[in-house]
Amino acid sequence: MKLFSATSILLAAFLGTTTHGFVPSSSSSLSSYQITQSKNAISTSLSSSSNEDDSTSFVDNTITIASSLSSLFGQTIIVKYGGNAMTTPELATLFCEDIATLQKLGLRIVVVHGGGPMINAMLEKVGVESRFEGGMRVSTEEVVDVAAMVLCGSVNKNIASGIVHAGGRALGLSGRDDGLLRCEKLWGGEDKSLDLGNVGQVMTVNTQLIDDLLDQGITPVIAPIGMGCVGEDDERVVYNINADVAAGRIAGELKAARVLFLTDIAGVLDKDMKLMDRLSCDDIDGLIEDETITGGMIPKVTYATDAVKLGVKGAFITDGRVPHALLNEILAGG
Repeated sequence: MKLFSATSILLAAFLGTTTHGFVPSSSSSLSSYQITQSKNAISTSLSSSSNEDDSTSFVDNTITIASSLSSLFGQTIIVKYGGNAMTTPELATLFCEDIATLQKLGLRIVVVHGGGPMINAMLEKVGVESRFEGGMRVSTEEVVDVAAMVLCGSVNKNIASGIVHAGGRALGLSGRDDGLLRCEKLWGGEDKSLDLGNVGQVMTVNTQLIDDLLDQGITPVIAPIGMGCVGEDDERVVYNINADVAAGRIAGELKAARVLFLTDIAGVLDKDMKLMDRLSCDDIDGLIEDETITGGMIPKVTYATDAVKLGVKGAFITDGRVPHALLNEILAGG
């Protein structure tokens, strides 16, 4: 049995935590990667091997999986789900299978989903225009109405039912249900003067609702549509929330073991288009400032960083185009 770890970005907020890496041995049996584990570092060296067999590979992979499960059993993991992993039927089916499998292995999984392509299609169908600023969709009341209809309707229920069909348990929710996600208006731009319309910044999370569902073995599948805070003038306003923002804040409030963001690219690339496989919180600020990180990647890395600062043990940006990306990422040790 071979496991192939999806490419990811790990954000570490502090020193002293041990991370684990896994690289599968070569199927050619000519070489293998030796992993050395140390605090906040993984050194990789290539060693020759002329007689590696499937049995050794199976044992090595089993040990890796057992180690991952030992450290993550009973822990909460937040998954932001979107992009090709959502819109490609085959990948969508595999994602739901991954969630159901991780449930059965004793992990507490929360899914926060996007649905940009579906929203775009419906906006075009009904003739409502929209645009993006700094990776955020500017959301008029008309845009929010369409986004809520799409996200809280077919998108949310298809994901929840897909997990159930795969043998898991899931319940579809929106951020408006039981005051799950309470927001205030989010202003854009460096000076926070850009009016994004009814785009919400999550202020509170009903963690009790999420924990109650997780305690019953149910995965909450959350559509990022929120509401105003109690007692405020905008209490009845419906807010469109960037799914990356919602996932990062939920992960932080739950003090999750991990938060994973599934994307349509391999990860964060430098100016030479080379993958950067590990970044610190300080690195992120500099890369945004020099415009190495731009567009839709900004909210992902920003709120991944915020989640880590709130106490999440690790944040990963993972290539969702890889089949079983979620299962491989978690069971292959991150």
